[in-house]
Amino acid sequence: MADITVLLTDPSVWAAFATLTAMELVLGIDNVVFISILSERLPQSQQKLARRLGLVLAMVMRVGLLFAISWVMGLQEELFTVAGYGMSGRDLVLIGGGLFLIAKATSEIHGQMDGQGLRKPRPATAGFAAVVVQIIVLDAVFSLDSIITAVGMVEQIEIMIAAIIVAVLVMMLFADTVSRFVMSHPTVKMLALAFLFMIGLVLIADGLGVHVPKGYVYSAMGFSLLVELLNLRVRRRQGAGGKSSGDAS
Repeated sequence: MADITVLLTDPSVWAAFATLTAMELVLGIDNVVFISILSERLPQSQQKLARRLGLVLAMVMRVGLLFAISWVMGLQEELFTVAGYGMSGRDLVLIGGGLFLIAKATSEIHGQMDGQGLRKPRPATAGFAAVVVQIIVLDAVFSLDSIITAVGMVEQIEIMIAAIIVAVLVMMLFADTVSRFVMSHPTVKMLALAFLFMIGLVLIADGLGVHVPKGYVYSAMGFSLLVELLNLRVRRRQGAGGKSSGDAS
């Protein structure tokens, strides 16, 4: 453990903390969206608790992995070879998590389209424990990837823990707002599900040794969301214009 006074007075430490916090927030966006979509299947009274619990579990899991960093880094060691490519524990986790994410995103998209219509709310069908277990599974995948990235950026474990805690607190602050926005705009929810499907593909590709820079993925997500926000604004103005015309007549 480093001297806390040195950490607090070193400008490079603060720069590393800010960078790592920003990275955790970016990597946590898909986590928040996935938690929001899963929690929608619960009764209204349990949804907020599920989102809070999911984010707390993400924080606890990432901090725990930091203290087991030697085990985490050991997951990158080759276990066996398939078609000339060495597979590690990390690769297996990423492939399994990617398949799980693709399956869940496909199931949710099918549920939205299968006789219910985009604008009809789905009934609460999932149990609280089942939703929490699914959140834990995805937290494990996202946590593993973010911890390995953090270790490559910063050496002091105190900075990593502080960045994770701050990032999770910020996500908790906005989780309900993000959830309400996604759930109240069906086209945004469909876009989010499509990107969760794409993230699943990226995880599988990464596990198979094909690295896709995360910047490309999140840039595409940001651009698509911007276009959708413009569409929402246009539809809102058209709706307001239609009402005004109706009132005038």
